[in-house]
Amino acid sequence: MARIRDQSVREVVAAANIVDVVSLRTSLRKSSGTRYMGRCPFHDERSASFSVNADLNLYHCFGCGKGGDVVTFVRETEGLDFVGAIEWLADRFRVPIEYEESSPQADEARRARERLYAVLDQAAAFFERYLWEAAEGESVRAYLASRGLGEGISREFRLGLSPGDGLAGKAREKGFTSEELRAAGLTNQRGKDYFPPRLMFPLADARGRIIGFQARKLHDDDPLKGKYVNSPESELFKKSHVLYGLHLARPAIAKQDRAVVVEGNTDVIALRQAEFEPVVASMGTALTEQHLRELARLTKRLYLCFDADAAGQEATLRGMERAHEQGFEIRVVTLPPGQDPADAPAGFQARLGQAESYLHYRVRLELDRAGDRQEAFVRAREILSRAEDSPERQEALRLMADRLDLPRETLSGIAPARGAVLDDSSNQPRKLLDAGVRLEREALAAVVAHPDLVDALAGLAENHFELEDHRRMRASLVARVPPDADLVPLLAELDAMVTTEGITRQTGTEMLLRLREKKLRRDLQGETDLARATELQAHLAKVRRALAEMS
Repeated sequence: MARIRDQSVREVVAAANIVDVVSLRTSLRKSSGTRYMGRCPFHDERSASFSVNADLNLYHCFGCGKGGDVVTFVRETEGLDFVGAIEWLADRFRVPIEYEESSPQADEARRARERLYAVLDQAAAFFERYLWEAAEGESVRAYLASRGLGEGISREFRLGLSPGDGLAGKAREKGFTSEELRAAGLTNQRGKDYFPPRLMFPLADARGRIIGFQARKLHDDDPLKGKYVNSPESELFKKSHVLYGLHLARPAIAKQDRAVVVEGNTDVIALRQAEFEPVVASMGTALTEQHLRELARLTKRLYLCFDADAAGQEATLRGMERAHEQGFEIRVVTLPPGQDPADAPAGFQARLGQAESYLHYRVRLELDRAGDRQEAFVRAREILSRAEDSPERQEALRLMADRLDLPRETLSGIAPARGAVLDDSSNQPRKLLDAGVRLEREALAAVVAHPDLVDALAGLAENHFELEDHRRMRASLVARVPPDADLVPLLAELDAMVTTEGITRQTGTEMLLRLREKKLRRDLQGETDLARATELQAHLAKVRRALAEMS
């Protein structure tokens, strides 16, 4: 991937308004000065503990501890890497960016991709207008209404209607070439519109850019085979990489730490209309490595909801196994035969509570598919012997025992796979800071808020601070240079503490003196030389007088 020039990164960050960006995910209210407060978009909470500093482009949550700058926020909420986050911000705030690659070939390839994105976006707009404004769209609008899909949600997903003719001509009028239209999958070899009259579902990448379409059959005389037809595979569109609706579901998936994967596009739309948001569609395919890589950026908890008949297909099972092997926690939502999530979206949340664990589902499926009791035992044993011990495995063992009427001795012979169970400390409550560490942190926060205290901080040595991150932050503040990227969350927390702890310049001066006092006391305790001890005692007395004068 091309590297963005440092100057471009600085220009994008300078132009980005963190209040605008955060407001896309949660409501903010002005607290004081350039500071805003709101409910954290990363976890559920009743009271506002999420602090945003518009001047410094920083955020911090006192509830879950997440924090950073505007780039960090975009990376967290959109599931992007650094380059993707900068490009996302550049698109939103209309800042041109330059890349380190300077070869004419690389520049030309980048411009060509941008042209493809542009023509696909305009094609989506063309299909939208035709659906909502043309007389030919009336029957399709009626079809959407019959499926319970309102105009608002249909417009959110940019649903459209292909007229079957006219798109290519309009695009050429706007300056797009025949080669670009073909590369975007919008025309066939003869230069005619690729899609006949069909209901159009635009497909988007992680940044919400249109990369292709899925088209649903409307008429019996449709020349294309298949009820659903996708755009041809291209530089931008690869079906195995696309999860329908992911660009809209990302915030909810990250916040709720779960993703529901269904089969159909209309299932995603209907569930989102029913205010169930962490849902995406695999577009009728099994979960692929690319799908799992995208989802792993947001969560490791998956709910899979497929048709009763489709769930038994080997390809679908391979996708489940792949996710299970990669450490995903999987639960399977089984619907009644013939029913889709879109048929009863209001009750979908309740169905999640009845979901089966992956192992329970797999063992039950193997027991149902086996021809006799012996074959059922062999199939179920194979599944369970590959799984590490867990409550889900014990549940699946009990199912196997009940269905096959097995004695306890037989079950004990099915040993679990060896493997350590990792402790997820991220789910543990954050430890309260001890008094010494809090003092260090609040002293640094005072310097962040009151830069004229930097000279006083410079008077403290590195060993006045116990934590390595605090030492590095001290060095950054003293040198008056931005901290390293991994220290940005700490900087955001320090900035947010200024308001919540009521840190003024005076209290900051006092904290810096107390850090000096603490270090002198520690040195005195270990000093055996009388002359040196006398010198340290004199320094300590001077610091204590200064503190007394401030009280």
